[in-house]
Amino acid sequence: MIRVGVVGAMGKMGQEVVKAVCDDDKLELVTAVDINQIDTEVCPPKEVRIMGDLKSAILMHKPDVMVDFTQPKYVFENAKICLENGVRPVIGTTGLSDEQIAELKTLAESKGLGCLIAPNFSTGAILMMMFAKQAARYFDNAEIIELHHNQKKDAPSGTAIKTALMMSEEGKMSFETGNCPETETIQGARGGKSYSDIHIHSVRMPGYIASQEVIFGASGQILTIRHDSMDRQCYMAGVKLAIKYIAEHNEFIYGLEKIM
Repeated sequence: MIRVGVVGAMGKMGQEVVKAVCDDDKLELVTAVDINQIDTEVCPPKEVRIMGDLKSAILMHKPDVMVDFTQPKYVFENAKICLENGVRPVIGTTGLSDEQIAELKTLAESKGLGCLIAPNFSTGAILMMMFAKQAARYFDNAEIIELHHNQKKDAPSGTAIKTALMMSEEGKMSFETGNCPETETIQGARGGKSYSDIHIHSVRMPGYIASQEVIFGASGQILTIRHDSMDRQCYMAGVKLAIKYIAEHNEFIYGLEKIM
């Protein structure tokens, strides 16, 4: 039985993770952390109570794996607390910088612990990213549009950033081949430039959960690869896969596609 904790347990994703862990006979929820609704009971009949401090929860309940769905401003410190106290983090919160990811990799390796960071846990979204990487071999122009609910705090999304990174790994220096010199009459109209000059455009709108499309262009043709998440339950199979994998492997992993 894998002992699991959830930090950000009372958020929308956190509540889904708590339920998924409680319903899996190979996982045991031993602690749940959130700065809201402290002392609330979750996972009946186990009666796990919400704690407000991550380190205290780790020391008291000794989870093997801690799943983080909090906020960008907390996730880096949360991950360091986990690793420094012998717990393997599974991180679904986006907003980590390349430098922070590199630092967590170094820390995980120094501690001999597994750590998994996944910008997206949906199987369909991972396939979208993998297909985009494959298509990047054949197109010299590409842009990404990501669309999320208007309560998402970071932009662009971690999924969009990871997609651009995977596309850039195909070796192209730039995905804006042949573009004319541009002047933005409204700042940001062309989105933000990511790896290999891939423009990323972020939309925030009530009604969305998470959607992304990668648009490839060439003379006389357009290829669009799109994924839409309709319900947060679509992420739970990936979350459980990550928990079970990282509990048994001392690896640093960035991207769920590495273990699918």
